[in-house]
Amino acid sequence: MVTLRHTNSDNNTNKLSWWQLALFGIGCTIGTGFFLGSSIAIQKSGFVVVFIFLLAALATLFVYEALAQMTAANPEKGSFRNYVREAYGRWAGFGVGWLYWSSEMLILGSSLTAIGIFTQFWLPNLPLWLLTAFYSFLALLVIILGSKGINKTENICAIVKMGAVFLFIAIAGIAFIKGTHGINAIQGSTAHWIGSGWTGAWKGLLYAFYAFSGIEVMGFMAIHLRNPKEAYKAGRLMLLTITVLYVLSISLALLFITKEQLTSDKSPLLLSLGIMGLPVLVHMMNGVLIIAGFSILVASLYGVSTMLVALAEGGDAPPWLADRKGKKQLPLYALGVNTMGLCVSIVLALVMPSHIFEHMTTAGGLVLLYTWLLIVASYLKQLRPNLSGQLKSWTAILLIMAAATGPLLEISGRPGFWTSLLIVMVIVIITLWMKHKSARREPA
Repeated sequence: MVTLRHTNSDNNTNKLSWWQLALFGIGCTIGTGFFLGSSIAIQKSGFVVVFIFLLAALATLFVYEALAQMTAANPEKGSFRNYVREAYGRWAGFGVGWLYWSSEMLILGSSLTAIGIFTQFWLPNLPLWLLTAFYSFLALLVIILGSKGINKTENICAIVKMGAVFLFIAIAGIAFIKGTHGINAIQGSTAHWIGSGWTGAWKGLLYAFYAFSGIEVMGFMAIHLRNPKEAYKAGRLMLLTITVLYVLSISLALLFITKEQLTSDKSPLLLSLGIMGLPVLVHMMNGVLIIAGFSILVASLYGVSTMLVALAEGGDAPPWLADRKGKKQLPLYALGVNTMGLCVSIVLALVMPSHIFEHMTTAGGLVLLYTWLLIVASYLKQLRPNLSGQLKSWTAILLIMAAATGPLLEISGRPGFWTSLLIVMVIVIITLWMKHKSARREPA
């Protein structure tokens, strides 16, 4: 996900049309969370994964609708951070700002790990920690050299990623109908795939949600629409597009792979293309995944640094983090803090390379869902919607709660779950301490 530098909202030449925002949202959303994270959802849910992706899409639409309505009623630069502040007070805004920053850092580490895993497809002997260190350095170098092209690059990559998924759907569809190199589709029995049942669906729901992470970024960008009330239309188009792409591509991939062949470090799209006997397309797709993933990594690193600057400018972080240096006015201190976060990801890749992606994806996805809960809660308090709006909001809340508790059902999901709660506890403690400290300074 990305949160790019804000343009001058008073300049009409910088205003976005609703379809441009939709394209930007697609670029922010289709990434490693789908290309690699979907493998975890499939592992846990089997064929039921198609159903849980539809459920996650529905809940995501309801969350985005809440955010879009608040944006239309009161377009603000801080988006949901300001709405939470207005609904529950300054310190709620402080907490949600740091909660979102924490989720972004975890997701950044997850994306970095995924790119390293894709690269290991070509260079299997290189350790994951070395690849994550290389891509971290390269991303920092790109940002320091210049960030003007990030917006355009994101839109171009959105088209590339959509094109790659469309190509997979077409090839897999033809292969299923005609057969490729004598390989028959549906190698595993239906009973084998559905064996995980509803418990599997519960376990996999979080990772389906993770593939849709990015809607809150559209909230940041929605203030630049020519008509902020069109934010909802942009979100509907974005979610409809990626839902169709996700469901069709995953459904077709499931026709070629068995449960034993799929692991959390293998993309279901790459694996199924390999089973079809199309090595050239496998390498082409892998290249697309690396390039697209790296573009999001660069934009996300710049965006999370911009978020840190915004926190500092709003008095919710040390003021020195807002300082910009050099001719390009880069937030070097904020970049430095976030670089430390990347170093943590590199160390984790060194210590536990076989489990790091699932753990970071679990923790990052959970912390992000906590942010979504606060968005919906602010919507319910601020706008007091009608019965339809309340039903949608509570449906989203219930599905998010189901996704958040799913990792507790198995050992592999618990480290990420407890990590997410630890992050929340630390933020709550700091928030309460800052609130107490501020109250003591205020005159009686």
